[in-house]
Amino acid sequence: MSNTALLLKYFPDLTIDQQAKFEALKGLYEDWNAQINVISRKDIDELYLKHILHSMAIAKVINFKSGTDILDVGTGGGFPGIPLAILFPDCNFHLIDSIGKKIKVVSAIAEALQLQNVKAEVIRAEKIKDKYDFVVSRAVTRLQPFYRWVRNKFKKERNHRISNGILYLKGGDLQDELREAKLKTKIFELSEYFTEDFFETKKVVYVPVK
Repeated sequence: MSNTALLLKYFPDLTIDQQAKFEALKGLYEDWNAQINVISRKDIDELYLKHILHSMAIAKVINFKSGTDILDVGTGGGFPGIPLAILFPDCNFHLIDSIGKKIKVVSAIAEALQLQNVKAEVIRAEKIKDKYDFVVSRAVTRLQPFYRWVRNKFKKERNHRISNGILYLKGGDLQDELREAKLKTKIFELSEYFTEDFFETKKVVYVPVK
């Protein structure tokens, strides 16, 4: 199965331009990863499954409307922000990380793909002053401290069928973590959307923020 074929299996409406951008990610990440290690060596061969499609899984939970402002906290090499920015070209993505070399890679990839809807910045979430519709992230830390970092970063206006909030990609048994967080959450099991074994224990944790 080709790289984009895996994505088209679950997102058949990708435009030619989107397919080209997704296809270009392989070479870009291979080149940058050789200079700055943002993806583990063993995962680079499974980039499309473990990083790109995993990031796109958020789109199975919500279809961001045009003009939506999204903050990606602890983006690392650009996940989930870069794949989501390709998928939702009419939305605005602010990708942040506290590690400068990671943002260097993210900025270079966004520029190479001409993603006008991506802003990449070296900054901690606590220092962010702007407000967003949604915050996305991928297993940066436990839910309780993560919530504290971002709880005051949300717009009051609601434009989607679900309230503004956190969409957090997590894996494994989350019972203790959810109990510790004491937050209202909804869990979306990714195995309900994807057939690959990789997604068997993967989830999107949605935390509405009032």
